[in-house]
Amino acid sequence: MKIRLVPTLLILIVMAVTIRLGFWQRDRAHQKEALQAQITQYESSVPQPVGATPLALKDIEFHRVRATGTFLPERVVYLDNRPYNDQPGFYVVMPLKLEGGGYVLVNRGWLPRNIADRAAIAPYVTPPGPVVVEGIARADASRAFELGSGGSAAHQKIRQNLGVASYAAESGLPLQPFVIQQTGFVPAFKDGLVRDWPVPDTDVERNYGYMLQWWGMALAALGFGLFAARKAATKARTEDEARQHAEEPGRQNTGSAKDA
Repeated sequence: MKIRLVPTLLILIVMAVTIRLGFWQRDRAHQKEALQAQITQYESSVPQPVGATPLALKDIEFHRVRATGTFLPERVVYLDNRPYNDQPGFYVVMPLKLEGGGYVLVNRGWLPRNIADRAAIAPYVTPPGPVVVEGIARADASRAFELGSGGSAAHQKIRQNLGVASYAAESGLPLQPFVIQQTGFVPAFKDGLVRDWPVPDTDVERNYGYMLQWWGMALAALGFGLFAARKAATKARTEDEARQHAEEPGRQNTGSAKDA
């Protein structure tokens, strides 16, 4: 059986790429599993203090943290389209002026939205003076889908998203490069905000699903190659047999002429 070079190379390339992508998705799943194990470990760890010294996001994300400072309610931002139990609402994000210098953004919690008037903010309490805030360090205050700049334009209190770096440039505040997802005050203080945060989901199952899809494509490419090779071999064998049958009468006629 002859092996056709170009189709064979194409099939081998497809198999190599899909197998490699499958291993890449498997490695991503393993990385996320390791991250999930770290997050679980951080849940029972001692809160790390947040002060004026900048902390790298990669070293603090998902850790429990504690910060002491004073809220700046005049600089609050309300993140729109944050539902809770199927009810529309806002996340209340507010800078905290840290004792000893520096600032950090705090996602204080969820607030229901007025259906009749989007700009009407429900009442909540901001404690005056120094407070102690505990929470989880996150890269941002959550992100929602938006088209264009939308409500994220600067100098608007109601926005769709809020980036730490962009808000630092807008406000001029030397912010820590993360947001504290507040879990409570020390001592406890009722401010009227809901802090029933969703559990971080690393979505490992999706990566394993993609891994199986890529490897399935590799097997499909192999199966297609074997099927095409078998079909080509069968066709070639049929053509050879037909040619041999076509040549046999000529040979018999030649032999008969010689005998005569």
